[in-house]
Amino acid sequence: METAASNPRRSGSLLSMLLMVITLTVAAFELSERLMTYVRSEFGEEAHGRLETWQNLHDMASRAAIDRQLRLVNSFFNRVRFVSDIAHWGEEDYWATPVELLTTNGGDCEDFSIAKYLTLKSMGVPDEQLRIVYVKALELNQAHMVLAWYPEPDADPLILDNLINEIKHASQRPDLEPVYSFNGDGLWLNRSGGDSERIGEARKLEHWQSLNDRMVDSLR
Repeated sequence: METAASNPRRSGSLLSMLLMVITLTVAAFELSERLMTYVRSEFGEEAHGRLETWQNLHDMASRAAIDRQLRLVNSFFNRVRFVSDIAHWGEEDYWATPVELLTTNGGDCEDFSIAKYLTLKSMGVPDEQLRIVYVKALELNQAHMVLAWYPEPDADPLILDNLINEIKHASQRPDLEPVYSFNGDGLWLNRSGGDSERIGEARKLEHWQSLNDRMVDSLR
């Protein structure tokens, strides 16, 4: 008999339809009892434990120094299995919510970067300091996605990447060639020389809009 846990694509649909209380803001971070009960029933104790650890991580690190927040969040999500979208969700390009990522214990670089971004934002890291960056991984010769933290607008950002656990400055990652970046506020195009030009709103990105819609629907 097929279960949600044995079919991640079906599980994602179930999670999207499930009424849950998950607020990713500076003010609050809560995984509802209904969600946790559902996950334990449908996905088992390990999935339930990953969500509990996520909640505990947030509670523990919310008042920590930002460098510690970056290290803890990067390390936590990098423990999740890397699985391609086509193998995991049956789609060429699916951007999962953090709950989908942790419950199914699988995702790709977009999912890791989005989960890190939303978690750090919920811990109080200002949105203007965070950007999800679409890059070309030169050594792999393929598209990739990372999270960048800018202590100042023109700073050499720190890069949180699922390919390596060490957090390095962008200048120390010549293997990554930025293409565009975004956050909840805007969308930027990378230009030669390392500068970026704002070209609009992040909602222009179809997969980002779809992910946000699913998170909003889950609150209704």
